[in-house]
Amino acid sequence: MADKHTVTSTPAVQRTLDAVWRIESARIVATLAKVTGDVGLAEDLAQEALIDALTQWPESGVPDNPGAWLTAVAKRKAIDAWRRRERLDERYRAIAHDLAEMTEDQWQPIPDDVLRLVFIACHPVLSREGQVALTLRTVGGLTTEEIARMLLVPVATVQQRIVRAKKTLSAAQVPFNSPDPNEWNARLGAVLAVLYLIFTEGYAATTGDRWIRTEVANEALRLGRVLAGLLPREPEVYGLVALMEFQASRFAARLDHDGSPVLLADQDRSRWDRTQIGRGRASLARADALGRGRGNYCLQAAIAQCHATARSFEETDWNKIVLLYEALGRLAPGPVVELNHAVAVSMATGPAAALKIVDRLAAEGALRRSHLLPSIRGELLTKLGRTDEAKTELLQAAALTANDKQKAVLLAKAANL
Repeated sequence: MADKHTVTSTPAVQRTLDAVWRIESARIVATLAKVTGDVGLAEDLAQEALIDALTQWPESGVPDNPGAWLTAVAKRKAIDAWRRRERLDERYRAIAHDLAEMTEDQWQPIPDDVLRLVFIACHPVLSREGQVALTLRTVGGLTTEEIARMLLVPVATVQQRIVRAKKTLSAAQVPFNSPDPNEWNARLGAVLAVLYLIFTEGYAATTGDRWIRTEVANEALRLGRVLAGLLPREPEVYGLVALMEFQASRFAARLDHDGSPVLLADQDRSRWDRTQIGRGRASLARADALGRGRGNYCLQAAIAQCHATARSFEETDWNKIVLLYEALGRLAPGPVVELNHAVAVSMATGPAAALKIVDRLAAEGALRRSHLLPSIRGELLTKLGRTDEAKTELLQAAALTANDKQKAVLLAKAANL
């Protein structure tokens, strides 16, 4: 980090701000929400502090602790607003209480500020769509464009969901307090869904010039571990943690020297983190030991375990993976599950059988906004020797992705044909 007295160019400041926001936005917003009691106001204050940084840092230099600087500026803006409303004394007492680091041992059932923010954003007063969009924005630090691509909906739809969610929380006067434990189960499905989506964005970024955003994935995994400690009798929590452990264990092998993607079949398995794989196996075993059967995340974790424990790509138990995807498709049906099922079928049975599944999804109009379907269809057509059609599909997939690294891989495959 540059010294706080260094004069910095505006583009350099913008890059620094982008990096700080990606890494620290969830904690900044969580801290501000704790102080103000309003999630929507907290994010607005953080955004105003970003604007101040963009105007001040080119002259004053980047501070030694940019996250703390943004938080302090946002808090001052909140105090200024409260002063104008002539309630400064009351709010000062609230701030002093919140910033005293719970010196009177005030009990908080959810000890992590960021996880508490997830539970609040997943309040049942919001629709599931609103819960997911708001949490991905405030906790995941994702842009509306990234959320839209992830959810396969227009950007305007995401923006509307976030605005409506903020207004609803404000109108319902939802406080920044931990919900009672008897309220957790009503929110758990949404909490797991957003942690899964945040991790997914870190695992394979939808936009930008990086294929893996490790800081995003690692934060989702950290929150999942905290959640497992809070809910030790919920198998799906352990299932999600196991899934993230298995997937994260491959990070070191998923990129080559210039940051380009290395696909599963080509990865150096000696670079996989065996300790992390062990944690994943232990977490899935804990879920199974509860004796309530495997749900969505446990089934996905079981699939990931098949990959993580196979000695090579060729020795992977593809027949077992096909069966697991069939179970997952009945329990949590969706086009992405069907597409992944098709990939497993292509390995277990052959590309012709898999292509029938993919063609059916294409005829149904599934995943129109995603590069995934034409990408996989292009791979299957290549294996069948239908290279002209394959090239068309790969070029279409390249046009649909907004991730520069993914686009380069798809274009190279098309060129090689």
